[in-house]
Formats: sequence, C-alpha cells, structure tokens
Amino acid sequence: MADPEAAPAPSHGPAAPSQWVERFAGLVPQGGTVLDLAAGGGRHSLLLRRLGHPVVAIDRDTAALQALAAGDPGLVVVAADLEAPGAAWPTGARRFAGIVVTNYLHRPLFGAIRAALAPGGALIYETFALGNERFGKPSNPDFLLRPGELLALAEGLRVVAYEDLEIAAPRRAMVQRIAAVSPP
Repeated sequence: MADPEAAPAPSHGPAAPSQWVERFAGLVPQGGTVLDLAAGGGRHSLLLRRLGHPVVAIDRDTAALQALAAGDPGLVVVAADLEAPGAAWPTGARRFAGIVVTNYLHRPLFGAIRAALAPGGALIYETFALGNERFGKPSNPDFLLRPGELLALAEGLRVVAYEDLEIAAPRRAMVQRIAAVSPP
C-alpha cells in the first residue's frame, strides 16, 4: 500500500521530472509505448510524450492526468487502484517498451511489472529506501525498499545504473533507483 503520509512534492508550478528518469529515458526504444505506473500528476508522462513516446499513465486518482491527456491521443489514462485486494493488473498481458515508477512501492506488483516489460524494454524505477525514516515521510518500512531490493527486481536484466544512497534534493531522503534493460 502506498504511504498515505508521504510528503507531497513542493508545489511551485508543475513538478519537474525526476533527474534519474530524465537521465535514463533514452534507454526506451524510440517510439515505444511507456507505462507510467502510479503516475500521479503526470510529470513523467509529459516528459515521455515530449520525447515522442506514447504513454499509458495509471493512477488511482486521474483528475490531473485527464487534464494533461485532453486532446493528446498519445497519452492514455487508466484509473486503477493498484492495491485493491484481488485487483487484476490493469493492462492485462500488454507489454511496454518502457516502465517508469517513481515514489511508489507496492511489492506485490513486482512480478506484474517484470511481466509487462517487453524484450529490449527499459525499466526506470526510483523510490524511497530504508533509512528515509531519519528524514520524515515515508517512514513505514512497508514503503521503504530494503537493501538491494531493486537489484533483485532487475535480476536477468542488464543493469545500466543502480544507486542506493542519500540525496539532498529535491529534499533530503534515502532512495534506491535503477535503470535496466530487458534482453532483446
């Protein structure tokens, strides 16, 4: 379950994309469809659309996403509670050239995320890690990655970059992040 106490991003206009996602978005095969999982306000959906990718953006609350998608057939918005007991994976057996997940952790989805990554596709994932409780929310260990957990998720993929560290911006936090590519 997502941490209901997670600190919101500062609201000084539209939130900037994660620097990690910006840095590794080029791993997604050109023109391939990207899944923006737990897309929130759509900051990464917009980035990926600007890079020429069709995007499927999934979130429980889609109000902000619907506004972004108005008049853009390349941005498909799906309302889904990813944590609802017994909920089906919202994209069925569809596979994606890229999957982006930031500031979200629901471990039961790890298998579905891997299954949804197409051959040659890129996984770009960044979220909070153990140790973040020193800096505030999220602090519940259910919402914090354990050491090496994203490496385990990416087993069998070519890991391009991985970090498990303390960051200072956009706010001080412990994060784990990975960029990996599925074999063709």
